[in-house]
Amino acid sequence: GFHTMSGSNFLTITEQVAVYLRGEIMQARWSGTMPGMNHLAPELEVNAKTVEAALRLLEAEGILVSQGAGRPRRIELPPGKKARASMKIAILTYSVQVRQLDYRLKIQHRLAKAGHHAFFPAQSLTELGMDVPRIRRVVKSVHADAWVVCSASQEVLEWFSKQPTPAFALFGRMNGLPIAGAKPGKAACYIEAMRQLSDLGHRRISLLAQSARRLPEPGRLERTFLDFLESEGIPTSPYNLPDWDDSTEGFYQALDALFTSTPPTALILDEAPLLIAAQQFLLSRGLRVPEDVSLICTDSDPHFSWCRPTIAHIEWDRRPVIRRVVNWAGNISRGKKDIRQKLTSAEFIEGGTIGPAQY
Repeated sequence: GFHTMSGSNFLTITEQVAVYLRGEIMQARWSGTMPGMNHLAPELEVNAKTVEAALRLLEAEGILVSQGAGRPRRIELPPGKKARASMKIAILTYSVQVRQLDYRLKIQHRLAKAGHHAFFPAQSLTELGMDVPRIRRVVKSVHADAWVVCSASQEVLEWFSKQPTPAFALFGRMNGLPIAGAKPGKAACYIEAMRQLSDLGHRRISLLAQSARRLPEPGRLERTFLDFLESEGIPTSPYNLPDWDDSTEGFYQALDALFTSTPPTALILDEAPLLIAAQQFLLSRGLRVPEDVSLICTDSDPHFSWCRPTIAHIEWDRRPVIRRVVNWAGNISRGKKDIRQKLTSAEFIEGGTIGPAQY
């Protein structure tokens, strides 16, 4: 939504909407005619009356021309004002919740500053079941000059890499595919975390990762994890990398199953929301962290700074990843082919959620 700015010269909500719409018109997001208030209000999360008032302000400026009641307004750019040649870039997120993640919005903002229009299609990869035929239908129905695809499976990225529309893999299983991308290089951090657990006597370790990271076969990091266990003489099985349905119910069922037979002494969780859910689960079972179970998250989250004990996790800098997306968009918009993949640095942060294994 839009927020009133503090200070004496703050803009009313109507003026803020007008500023935003003017910017989008100058970026050539719409050409010819302007969508009406009922179309724009849900996107802007303001009521239709506010949008109508903002459209009237733009009419008074001469950018929009009324064509009579019930008909769309015509867009009239001032003479000498050419809309910038910009791309419409669709950001296909992993899940709806993730759309709110800070760096996805930063990427959207930075692409807008570079003169592009970045937007989120209505459905996420999770809602589309990471299913290529369903994704193909969405890609066909959405008008975009380029796609940024977040945390996708190998099969999905392989499909995108063969399309005429350029795509960028933001995280996900891009190794060996001719597709531009960026992600943190975490392999060394996984080994360091595992080495610590092993030194503390942990032998029963389970890694809970989303299905895109496990199927059709374990990804590079999951492989690193399993190989490390094997190298320590620990035979691996689905106990170490459980299969579960990507849902809250599926996650709790997987934890139930693990803690019913031979409880793990350490859990590695692939994302911050999973770590928080695991903490809740352990609490409900009267299990303490790290006395009974050690926890590690393979990603970082701003909320971790509020946690005591501090959370053992892998930290990485978002800025080079965001820069890489923006540079790629610049290259593509100039007609230059760009399929370079960038690995940014990451480090393992020791936290208070790791302790000696209790047998």
